[in-house]
Amino acid sequence: MSDSPPFSVSVDLALRGAGAPSTPAHDVAVKKAEDALFWLIEQRRTRGLELLSIVEREDDLAIAAVAAEALLKDASEIFVLGVGGSSLGGQALADLAPPGTARARVRFLDNLDPMSFEGALSRSDPKTARFLAISKSGTTPETMMQTLTAADLLKRAGVSELRHHFAVITEAKPSPLRQFAETIGCAIVEHPAGIGGRYSVLSVVGLLPAMLMGLDAKAVRAGARATLDHALGGARTIAVPCAAGAALHLALAREGRLRETVLWAYADRLKTFGAWWRQLWAESLGKDGQGATPVAALGPVDQHSQLQLFLDGPGGQLFTLLITDTRGAGPEVPANDANALGLSYLAGKRIGDLVDAEARATAETLARRGRPVRRIHVPVIDERAIGALFMHFMLETILMGRAMGVDSFDQPAVEEGKVLARQYLERGRA
Repeated sequence: MSDSPPFSVSVDLALRGAGAPSTPAHDVAVKKAEDALFWLIEQRRTRGLELLSIVEREDDLAIAAVAAEALLKDASEIFVLGVGGSSLGGQALADLAPPGTARARVRFLDNLDPMSFEGALSRSDPKTARFLAISKSGTTPETMMQTLTAADLLKRAGVSELRHHFAVITEAKPSPLRQFAETIGCAIVEHPAGIGGRYSVLSVVGLLPAMLMGLDAKAVRAGARATLDHALGGARTIAVPCAAGAALHLALAREGRLRETVLWAYADRLKTFGAWWRQLWAESLGKDGQGATPVAALGPVDQHSQLQLFLDGPGGQLFTLLITDTRGAGPEVPANDANALGLSYLAGKRIGDLVDAEARATAETLARRGRPVRRIHVPVIDERAIGALFMHFMLETILMGRAMGVDSFDQPAVEEGKVLARQYLERGRA
């Protein structure tokens, strides 16, 4: 059994005051979350969801470590090719990597923009550039276009052994990406068949890039397992943070008071975590006319861009603030200089003191305006902590979907656009 999760959750500002859901609505939502939690416990017992057992594995990390070492050999720059769930988890982990500590620069080329992609490759050295292509299906058009054009660039630059420059992560079944990898003889790391892209961060999809950046992949999984063990350990629903969070969202939604759910992180090391979470929530729960729009916000900067709307707009949001220990951290403001400028309240204070005060003030001000607020306190943001947060929000999303009556693991509505895009390309070629 793992130890406790490296974060704590408080919902007191969400369950009291004008913004709180009604007691009857919340009681019904808690019961639905409890039923969903029992289902999740059974899925773990029967190993019905691979996500719940991936944190127990070590063999896949050993294979990923070999592939990472091969990519890093003589590399100056490593490009991670992928989109959506194949990239955002790795990018969220990249926010933890101290600048200049990795053996090679790791760059994520996820949004397919012709100018950005061409510019990134043109500034790289073909002889020392490496590429990690990630696609569960092995057919993702954006990733295949990136991979094939990158390979062509290397060949035109005189690189003869492409196998030293590429590795791929894809399912163990025939696909264009697997065929490409087999043709050039590069490393292939298996994408777990039972885990979809937006839930794949704790697999090699997120952890192989983490290894490239010198991060501790085992610690990421250890944090995730601590959260999982606590959540599915048999505690009352209201005492399980992910279940309590799902119940809170559901109660507000059933009362017609959840248009948006806002994840507000007070640390740059969680900046891309918000983008990862946004995809997870939107793609999993926006179905059958249901769902709430996920909004990612970041620290003091969004106090100066979105807070006015949040406080004085139409409402309909649930706020989750991710707060870390910043008090006493960072450079100190010289007392004499601050006093001379009439800024005595800043005299002798550190940057972290201001961030801490602003985070606490934002939570309290939102609550006073009748906005429900949940606070998640993460004392130290490291690999173990972010692994725990990944698992928390994935479990919360799954529980919410189960309680809503939607499938959290598919995304049927986006298929039409994919089909049309392919048709447009084929017609243009003709």
